[in-house]
Amino acid sequence: MVAAFDEMKGADGGVRPAYGELARWLDEVPPDVLDYRRREAELLFRRIGITFAVYGEADAQERLIPFDVIPRIMSGTEWRFLEKGLTQRVKALNLFLKDIYGAREILRAGVVPDDLVFRNPAFRPEMSGQRVPYDIYIHVAGIDIVRVDADTFYVLEDNARTPSGVSYMLENREIMMRLFPELLARHRIAPVENYPDELLATLKSVAPTAVARDPTVVLLTPGVYNSAYYEHSFLADKLGVELVEGRDLFVKDEFVYMRTTQGPRRVDVIYRRIDDDFIDPLTFRPDSALGVAGLMSAYQSGNVTLANAVGTGIADDKAVYSFMPAIVKFYLGEEPLLKNVPTWRCREPEHLAYVLDHLPELVVKEVHGSGGYGMLIGPAASKIAIEQFRAKLKSAPKNFIAQPTLALSTCPTCVEQGVAPRHVDLRPFVLTGRDRTRIVPGGLTRVALKQGSLVVNSSQGGGTKDTWVLDG
Repeated sequence: MVAAFDEMKGADGGVRPAYGELARWLDEVPPDVLDYRRREAELLFRRIGITFAVYGEADAQERLIPFDVIPRIMSGTEWRFLEKGLTQRVKALNLFLKDIYGAREILRAGVVPDDLVFRNPAFRPEMSGQRVPYDIYIHVAGIDIVRVDADTFYVLEDNARTPSGVSYMLENREIMMRLFPELLARHRIAPVENYPDELLATLKSVAPTAVARDPTVVLLTPGVYNSAYYEHSFLADKLGVELVEGRDLFVKDEFVYMRTTQGPRRVDVIYRRIDDDFIDPLTFRPDSALGVAGLMSAYQSGNVTLANAVGTGIADDKAVYSFMPAIVKFYLGEEPLLKNVPTWRCREPEHLAYVLDHLPELVVKEVHGSGGYGMLIGPAASKIAIEQFRAKLKSAPKNFIAQPTLALSTCPTCVEQGVAPRHVDLRPFVLTGRDRTRIVPGGLTRVALKQGSLVVNSSQGGGTKDTWVLDG
């Protein structure tokens, strides 16, 4: 496997400019002080109550996501390149969704196969011909980025349904400001704390056109048993909007209302953190107790905006992901600024044959998988696991894609043995409103805390870092 790119140190051992101050600080600070601050950060996170639950575990305990106290640093130049690439990609994704639920020109042109769309469980026929305000389907996108060298960034995944993790981005900065004010004072760092204001401005900008007053925005959560409930309540509080469950809303005459102590109040924009299947028992799953009966009729009448739009899940599909370079070219007439990881679609016989022959070298993923589940990392897998995956691929090839094992970049990380490099990825959050695209500098850096591990997901033992983008 290729040696990983170290974001702090060059091949010659010299420190890259963005990390100069941090390297000097690490030389000055005693290891026991770093360890003490690490434990202090953990205590603060426990007090704040930032936890998550892992579905499917026998005890399903609430867990802390480990926080690494050494920040990940990017130069302003690196960030500006990423910002352009992210804006381009999300613009193309919005045009793709508008097209597949409308004119379907990309299918007629043969760029994307029909069955990949129409047989996709995330495709919602109910949205066909449905206009959404300002043609924006993805108001909040979380695009997972990995880096392999000084100049090359790859998109690993597009998260267009209900991307999570922004609360950790905000809390990580808060904790760093409390514990390491002297380190922050040595850098000029772009702020992230304005994200809630930017999100609220984005949501209000896409309210139905007929709304003349200040739009009423709510955040719709599945409730306290959802693994991301902490984030839902945190964001509602930061946005200054009501956190509601399905039972707090009702539909009358194709308008949505919220029950309040002062009587019903009309709702214009719903930032929903509930999957399509559960948002309206009259349209989707009739057994859902989480949604609002009649919500889709209000939505289809143009009387409420849902962020993100219904049907955006097809943009998360990993087989659709493999067509993203062609999608960007088709709609924008441009080369993608951010690279796609080369992808074999196991639904295609010649791709499947290659994957079966090279399983020990590849990463195999479920097309609808997330959270690091349902993956095979060939170089790290046992022979038994590889053979089990081989059987899965042969029985349901359409469910999988395969990719080469990328040498994810590393950043200095505080571990029990001291400071050591660990692999990282980055999830920036892209907000698309009526007026413009907003991207808060940085995002959520996730770190694989186990030595040699490439899996950064919190559900698989990964942690998080604060991400500093240097001004200038």
